Amino acid sequence: MKRAPLYWATLGLIAATLARWLMSADKIGATLAAALIAVFALFRAMVGFARAEGWFARLATPVIFGLLLLWLWEMLVIGFAVPFVLLPPPSAIARAFANHLALLAQDFAQTYLHAVIAGYALGCGAGFLVALAIDRSPFLKRGLLPMGNMISAMPIVGIAPIMVMWFGFDWPSKAAVVVVMTFFPMLVNTTAGLAEAGTIETDLMRTYAASYGTTLLKLRLPAALPHIFTALKLNSTLALIGAVVAEFFGTPILGMGFRISTEAAKMNLDLVWATITVAALAGSLSFGALALLERLITFWHPSFRGSS
Repeated sequence: MKRAPLYWATLGLIAATLARWLMSADKIGATLAAALIAVFALFRAMVGFARAEGWFARLATPVIFGLLLLWLWEMLVIGFAVPFVLLPPPSAIARAFANHLALLAQDFAQTYLHAVIAGYALGCGAGFLVALAIDRSPFLKRGLLPMGNMISAMPIVGIAPIMVMWFGFDWPSKAAVVVVMTFFPMLVNTTAGLAEAGTIETDLMRTYAASYGTTLLKLRLPAALPHIFTALKLNSTLALIGAVVAEFFGTPILGMGFRISTEAAKMNLDLVWATITVAALAGSLSFGALALLERLITFWHPSFRGSS
């Protein structure tokens, strides 16, 4: 009889929990048997969900895979007695997360809600507007694109101290670093996207005597949307990385970058990993939200046709 993926997922989670408890009780043989059952069952569950259709199956596959990685991390770190300063187990990171929830929330607000969002909006907006100007003027295309390429090649560790000197130690200096990091990807992708409109469609607009603005709004910008969303998704992670790294070079006593650097110096690696978890979740959720928005807006694109 063929078992449903949900059955294997339930069996695997029960076996994984049992294996962790048996390890705490120093029952090596039973722990190994339960661990093998857990790995086999969770693998069968992932294979079954990967072949199924529907939103639940698509969500269950990465969730089970993530839980399996965390469980393996926990079991291997505890089983091989890895030193805490090298790699704390997920259970210790979870306790640090729960014990310092208010502090982590303040760091998140300082880094993400202030520096990342402001710098992301300014950088992407400036890159988009400059791309429109470049598209209108060949002179700007020859002059600004090489300049943007040069700016994007600047190392963040060199930009961040300069921005701190210019804008101070608070979040505006981190937002300025984010602007520099997000400007060029948006500029390049938007410029490439505006050239995606087909020749037949462009000639048709000219036949109707459409102005540059009408052609831009009704043909070229819709054709450029996939490229624009590519830049937005790429910048959602670049912005967070830039803000966190920039906080290493001067910041108030708040911020995810500040927390990582100071707690690592104190050997509080569980809190360091808890902060990294917050940053990873923020970046992943931002990327996912933009991907969902892209799917809703560019549903007509060939990459989304025929998908449920």
